[in-house]
Amino acid sequence: MDIYGQALLDFYNNQPEEKLWLNNNYGEPEEMPVAVFFRDEAEMPEAEMLALNLCRGKVLDIGAGAGSHALILQERNFEVTAVEISVGAAAIMQKRGVKTVVQQDVFQYKTEKFDTLLLLMNGIGLTQNLTGLNRFLQHAKTLLLPGGQLIFDSSDIAYLYEDLPQPENNYYGEISYQYQYK
Repeated sequence: MDIYGQALLDFYNNQPEEKLWLNNNYGEPEEMPVAVFFRDEAEMPEAEMLALNLCRGKVLDIGAGAGSHALILQERNFEVTAVEISVGAAAIMQKRGVKTVVQQDVFQYKTEKFDTLLLLMNGIGLTQNLTGLNRFLQHAKTLLLPGGQLIFDSSDIAYLYEDLPQPENNYYGEISYQYQYK
């Protein structure tokens, strides 16, 4: 079931808004406002704007969600391909006007090469752990043109362990989460 995609579709179609929850392995469930996935340029945080300003050439927006970053880059005349595993999210991007949408797991994507690989809103989390990060970086090399760049953001969660011991069996930045909706 595409829980994330369903939440995006409901929001886009003005359905009565249910809450999207993010269950995690480090604390209480957190409410995730669905509107955050539909932000325009004026609503983007500074770090995301910096990342968008650093993009160059052909861009692959990985884990593109509802397409907000891809749309901004398109407005700036970038050639953007948005890849997203969620069927619902891919449908929303097409409805919102993202020109090139690929509904596929990025690890299966091998179609073309890019100047910039972009993963925002903690999109690098798709790697799941340090082993997965290495696997992703190896795959990213196959998607980049010579001189290409990888741009991503990540949250520092060290504050979660100020009063708690860090995990013993894995890197403390390896978190797991699952969406809950309806």
